[in-house]
Amino acid sequence: MKSRIRFFPQAREELEAAAAWYDERRPGLGVELVAEIDEAVGQISDYPEGWPLWRDDRPYRKRLLSRFPYVLFFVVVDADEIEIVAVAHSSRRPGYWLERA
Repeated sequence: MKSRIRFFPQAREELEAAAAWYDERRPGLGVELVAEIDEAVGQISDYPEGWPLWRDDRPYRKRLLSRFPYVLFFVVVDADEIEIVAVAHSSRRPGYWLERA
């Protein structure tokens, strides 16, 4: 059974900013980023526990994208709900998004 996915507002803003940045570089590239994120979100929804913990002492899991240098950080709230906490560039300082949760 698929879990419901909810994006934190800041994570949604990060996604939109990244897509706009890529579209400025090459029209349509932002759409490709969003498509890869949509695919990753679907996989997370199907099997939330299948992705590694960010750190052993934190409840956050991570899903790395393959084509773009981004990581989806998420928390499994319960069997029916997952929260995407950050759509983070992999070169950004680790854990900058922790104050969100």
